[in-house]
Amino acid sequence: MGSSHHLLVFLMFLHYAVGFTYNCVKILPDSSSSIVVEVGKNFTATCHLLEGCAYTSDDIEWRLGNLSIAKQSYHRINETAVSVTINISSDMSDWLKCTAPKESLSYKPRSIYGIFLRAGYPPLKPKNLSCIAVQEDKDISPNLNCSWDPGSRNPLIDTTYTVYANVLGTVLTHKADCKQHLARFCIVNLETFPIHMVLKVWVEVKNALGSERSELQNDSSYFAKPNPPLNVQVLTEDKFPTSLVVTWKHPIDRTILKLSYAIRYRKVTSNVWIEVPESFTRGYIESFRLQSLEPYTQYVVQMRCIGESNSSYWSNWSPSVTERTTEAKPASAPDLWRIIRPTSNSRNVTLIWKAPVKANGKIRFYNLSINQNNEKFESHNITADNLSQMYSMELPAGKMASIEITAYNSAGESPKATLSIPRSDKELPGVKDMSWSVRDEKLQVKWTAVLPLPHPLKLSEYLLEWVKIPQSVHQKELPAGWQRVPKNVTVTTLNAGLEKFKRYNISVYPIYKYQPGHVWHFQPGRPVTRPAYVQQGPPKEGPTVTVTKSKKNSAELTWEETPLDSHQGFIIHYTIFYAIGNTKQWKSETVGPNVHSYVLTDLASETDYVVYVMASTEAGSVKGTDCTFKTMKYGDGEVEVIVVVVCLSFLFLTVFIIMICLRKREVIKKLLWPQVPDPSDSSIAHWSPDFPIKADLPKEDVSVVEVDVFDGKSLCEEDKGVLPLKKDKYLSEEHSSGIGGSSCMSSPRHSVSDSDEGDSGQTTSSTVQYSTVLGSGYKGQTPSHQPPAFARSESTQPLLDCEEHPDHLNESQSRSSYFRRGRELEPGVLAPECDGGSLTFCPVQEEEPSPVAEEPPASALCYMPQKSGYRPQ
Repeated sequence: MGSSHHLLVFLMFLHYAVGFTYNCVKILPDSSSSIVVEVGKNFTATCHLLEGCAYTSDDIEWRLGNLSIAKQSYHRINETAVSVTINISSDMSDWLKCTAPKESLSYKPRSIYGIFLRAGYPPLKPKNLSCIAVQEDKDISPNLNCSWDPGSRNPLIDTTYTVYANVLGTVLTHKADCKQHLARFCIVNLETFPIHMVLKVWVEVKNALGSERSELQNDSSYFAKPNPPLNVQVLTEDKFPTSLVVTWKHPIDRTILKLSYAIRYRKVTSNVWIEVPESFTRGYIESFRLQSLEPYTQYVVQMRCIGESNSSYWSNWSPSVTERTTEAKPASAPDLWRIIRPTSNSRNVTLIWKAPVKANGKIRFYNLSINQNNEKFESHNITADNLSQMYSMELPAGKMASIEITAYNSAGESPKATLSIPRSDKELPGVKDMSWSVRDEKLQVKWTAVLPLPHPLKLSEYLLEWVKIPQSVHQKELPAGWQRVPKNVTVTTLNAGLEKFKRYNISVYPIYKYQPGHVWHFQPGRPVTRPAYVQQGPPKEGPTVTVTKSKKNSAELTWEETPLDSHQGFIIHYTIFYAIGNTKQWKSETVGPNVHSYVLTDLASETDYVVYVMASTEAGSVKGTDCTFKTMKYGDGEVEVIVVVVCLSFLFLTVFIIMICLRKREVIKKLLWPQVPDPSDSSIAHWSPDFPIKADLPKEDVSVVEVDVFDGKSLCEEDKGVLPLKKDKYLSEEHSSGIGGSSCMSSPRHSVSDSDEGDSGQTTSSTVQYSTVLGSGYKGQTPSHQPPAFARSESTQPLLDCEEHPDHLNESQSRSSYFRRGRELEPGVLAPECDGGSLTFCPVQEEEPSPVAEEPPASALCYMPQKSGYRPQ
């Protein structure tokens, strides 16, 4: 401990020993400083009562720090002395105190005495002592760097390390004190490094509980560590493609330190070093030839050196020097393979190859020879290029081909590689029970060999091929990768950097060999292929679903398979989720990976649905796009049933109505078509003897209707404009029967022909034309000599009751005046009113009534049908 610690202990000692005016106890052993005790051993202290002390040994109490020591550890020596024995532990660095209280002597102060105990361990002997003097410039440095292992135990107390060095035969000893706690190294300065002398070095460790020492003695060259060789170079020789020459310079003069050298080398592509045996490089040499190297291969070379006599320290390795050996002829053949794609009438063969494993140089070009059925021979020189080491050709299915390829570098040509392609129907047998698994993120392939082999074939090896599946159906397959394994191997791991989440087709081919002549021919057997993934993931995208047919309670869904590149694994199933509108109460249906259509059933009619399809692999699932559809209101055939029912109902109703009409036809006929009297039976045809009907005139039906000329209410307002008539229009007998009439209808109607006679019940929908006879000289008026005027009228109004009831007409003849044909009707005016179907004609001027004429009856208007085609002006 430092001086501050000693001062603290001394002050505490004064406090306990002389700090009180009265103290009659003392502890032995005693020390003005701390007492160091060894951990794990017993320590005994005795408390003495001084002369004249009023206490006895029974009043003595021992305490360690603030803790009282058990009475079992006490030993009463006599009336004035009591000892205590304790076992020291690593945490007992504290005050050991002796107290002598006496309760009956309360007027006296309490007596206390204490000593400070410090627990610790004795030092351990240093191990693995070593000292090195490194080279500085052209000499060895005088600073000797020594190091050792102090051990793992902490001594807990002050411990010093000192290094000593002495050249035997001299009295001078060099010393170096190591200041650090638990020192592990120290540098001692020798002033001058002793050359070819014996040097003794030792390290000494001390503390209060003991000391230890380790030493080392050897020739001074044992402690010297030289620098690496200088100017190391590696040289090539054109005619020696399997050797390299290494040269260097000595790092130090041989008079100071005689060296031996070590050389190591490796390929640039390898981490394994090969060392030249020391016996090959022992001696004062400055060059060495490395032999049995591979041609056209880069090597890394390093060197180091060591003192030749009893030295223990190698120099560091020199900086690496890289050099390539020169070229030699290729020692192995190219690795030839083919990819066959069948076409409609032929086979597309792509020849692919790798450079020889032992190319022994840079391949300049390849010579490719193709022989088809010994009929067609081709030879091609193909420049070596990693991007174009392939050749495509067409091979008919019924022909075989033999292919040979040779590689060339600057030193010569390689052995030939041969491959036979048989006819399509002559394939050799393949392996059995091929399977694969994933081990440490690589594909492991397993298969069963083919036994027995067809004679005279022999199994040469197996070839494993992997082809990445195209990213789209329009993209051609990439060239395959392949590797060969011996014929006795049926389980292997693909040494290829296969991409994760990509699908590969893995194929196993047995390669057979046969010897028809002096050259072995190789022919592959039938492949066994399996798709595989080195690692699967969830699909990149989900399928897009469409609704192809929606019905009342069902809907047919279809979706297309997503591209293989987006699968990222084997699709294990599809899950269809569907829900009504925005309710999001999803229902699901699961189908197999080969199903791409499904019919949803038990749906509600005329309802909006949302549906999507989820694709799943072993590593996860992904949702496709949503699709909405609406179910129909009616199911298949429901609309047709409704239409048929309605039509049949209408048909039955129609038939029923027709039957009723047939049974009640007379009633309906009277309601819809009132009976029209026959004009030919009218008495008006005989009323004028002055104008008899000509025999040659066609018979016309005439109806006579009597109207009251002076009834002002019998003429419609609409007929007032038709009174002025032209005389010449009515004088012809070819257009009139001499009798006319008028109806109350304002618009003209088409005439009814003579053929309608006798069928009055069926002509109510047509019009009946009448002629109106306008007379004068009534009631004292003198009739003019003009012929009577006729006004044509079309009307659908039936004849008046006077014609339908002739009895009434006879009764009124006595009081009716008749209009005679041939008398001219003077222009008159119509009465202001028309009541019902009666018409009234009012004369223009009043004249004295004729003595012969009588007052016409109330109904004196006569109607007469006319031939169709005639219209009044």
